[in-house]
Amino acid sequence: MNDERLTEARTIGGAADPGPGPGPDRPDLDRPERPDPDGPERPERPERPERPERPERTPGRKRRGPGPVTLLLLPALVTVTGVAAFLALGGLPNPWPDDDSAADPSAAVDVDPSYLPWLRKAASGCTVLRPSVLAAQIDQLSGWSDDSDELSGQKGIAAFTDDEWRTWGKDDDGNGRSSPRDPADAIMALGRRDCSLAEQVTELRTEGRINGDLVELTLAAYAVGPEAVTEAGKAPAAAKTYLGEVQGLLPRYEALDREDTGGGAAGAAGALLTAPVSPLTITSPYGSREHPLTGVTKLHTGVDFAAPQGAQVVAARRGRVVFAALTSAYGNRVVIDHGTIQGKRVETTYSHLSSLGVAVGQNVEAGAPIGRVGSTGLSTGPHLHFEVVVDGYYTDPRPWVVASGV
Repeated sequence: MNDERLTEARTIGGAADPGPGPGPDRPDLDRPERPDPDGPERPERPERPERPERPERTPGRKRRGPGPVTLLLLPALVTVTGVAAFLALGGLPNPWPDDDSAADPSAAVDVDPSYLPWLRKAASGCTVLRPSVLAAQIDQLSGWSDDSDELSGQKGIAAFTDDEWRTWGKDDDGNGRSSPRDPADAIMALGRRDCSLAEQVTELRTEGRINGDLVELTLAAYAVGPEAVTEAGKAPAAAKTYLGEVQGLLPRYEALDREDTGGGAAGAAGALLTAPVSPLTITSPYGSREHPLTGVTKLHTGVDFAAPQGAQVVAARRGRVVFAALTSAYGNRVVIDHGTIQGKRVETTYSHLSSLGVAVGQNVEAGAPIGRVGSTGLSTGPHLHFEVVVDGYYTDPRPWVVASGV
């Protein structure tokens, strides 16, 4: 009996303490069963959509870098592509803007384009005037306004009085009436008036009675009259205010002077001149000096070339003779207008000649005889006084003359 209970107790105890482990055909009743990793007890994850299959890479193939040819060509290809894109977008801004003002210079300044032909035509009446000079005058006189000044009686853009208009006014545009309020008529009338004054001061300067550049002398004569200029021997102080105002406006209108005119001359860069005598030996250069006869220190407006009495003097460039006569200071003197060279009006002068070989209005070629060396006028001996006048201003002739050592 006791043995049976003991056996039972051991059997029950064996379930609680099985010893080394359950037998092969005994279930482990007291341990919770672990879920089978591969069993269905895990909750199933929702199925993901299948990824698109990637193309299979060739097994065992290594990625290769760019070859030497590619390395050489790649920078060039990138550069070409970049430049093409750059140009397609417009490229660099043009440092030289389209010069529409070359065809229409009035586009570069604040001037009615319809005035330009009249400014040019009026300025062509004499060699001293330029369109820019007329434009600066009109700006100073009226600011391009054709309103009448009731107090002074001045009318139109060129500020003519009735008395002045009776002298200078014409129906230049052919509209059947002559009026200072008509811009074309006013511009042409101002040109005629200025050219008349320019002719007077040119003659006075040629005779040695006044000194200065022709543009300044002409403007001074407009402001105070040629008599005052003659009395002062130069642009008088009374004209300085007007001169300063007009000259201050000139740069604004320089674009109006851009034109190609032959004037009997065709110029290359430098517009060099033929030697007027040969050989060329300078005895007195251009610049300030004391006059050997008068003792007065002033600008020597040209160069003196040594030459024997009667030596041939020739034209330095093709052009038209605008003066040929005897003067008190320069003696026998010839002035040749060479027209416009690269936008600048150029004249040459030949003074102290013993004789004249040309007449006013005559066309001459470079190297053509125009007179002979002498010592007429205020002169210390036979020589040629030679001047170059550019846009009405004296300039040093030496850079213009083709000859070694000059």
